[in-house]
Amino acid sequence: MTKYISILSVFLMLFALSVFAARDEATVQAIWTFDEGDAADTSGKGVNGTLAGEPEVVDGIVGKALKFDGVDDGVKLPDSNGLNTGGPFQNRTIAAYFKCADVSITDHKQTIFEEGGRTRGFVIHVFDGQVYVGAWNRAEYQWAGAWPSAPVESDKWYHVAMVIRDGSNAVEDDKFEMWLNGEMIASEPGGQLFAHGDDTGIAHTNQNAVFHDDDGAGTNIHFFGGIIDEVIVYNSAFDADDFAENKKAIQNITSVEPQGKYTTTWGTLKTQRTRQ
Repeated sequence: MTKYISILSVFLMLFALSVFAARDEATVQAIWTFDEGDAADTSGKGVNGTLAGEPEVVDGIVGKALKFDGVDDGVKLPDSNGLNTGGPFQNRTIAAYFKCADVSITDHKQTIFEEGGRTRGFVIHVFDGQVYVGAWNRAEYQWAGAWPSAPVESDKWYHVAMVIRDGSNAVEDDKFEMWLNGEMIASEPGGQLFAHGDDTGIAHTNQNAVFHDDDGAGTNIHFFGGIIDEVIVYNSAFDADDFAENKKAIQNITSVEPQGKYTTTWGTLKTQRTRQ
């Protein structure tokens, strides 16, 4: 009996380690929870943002979130070696919860997150009923970019993520992924990203981007209207297991009192990761 218990214990330990194998906590570059009503980076990497305008502190998916007016509210982020000025970055995950007040807007993009500029960069944005994730590296190996998208509705919570998985100095199949509500919905050609130094922003384009229609040159443009919560950047490529809690959170939103339910599961998850 003792022998079988030992084997079972080893199996359970290996299973627990594999659940979050793709998400490497050593690669975290920034986490903006907005729980204190500011844009402090809670990852310990010091990528603290500065609020522009007067975003409102509201209830989010996990604790508090920021509500942006779509006119002049945003978060301005500093340069960081692990975020944008270093590299090249072979693996990257950028993710956020968002609830857009009006997804049908077409007179401007609604930027959730952007970093980089016209030559290299990342962007997540909403336009004309679609949420897009984009990445490009138009020097070094000439990746023109990819912008997969999915339909979204107004005033509804979503979790969106982009992933570069084992990118190299070449455009190769299945290196750039879009995830929505814990499901991978697109896998496209892509590659690694070299250093990209233009200013980074949340809820607006702080300085230059490339959108699905290539319109994004300028500063302080393309403001987002709605709520954004739990923005994260890791230099590891998340997989389905890593997005499982995000999927559960969105599912809980459609049931009674999702806030309390997800806060509990998120706390449990963080405890598990710490123990590993």
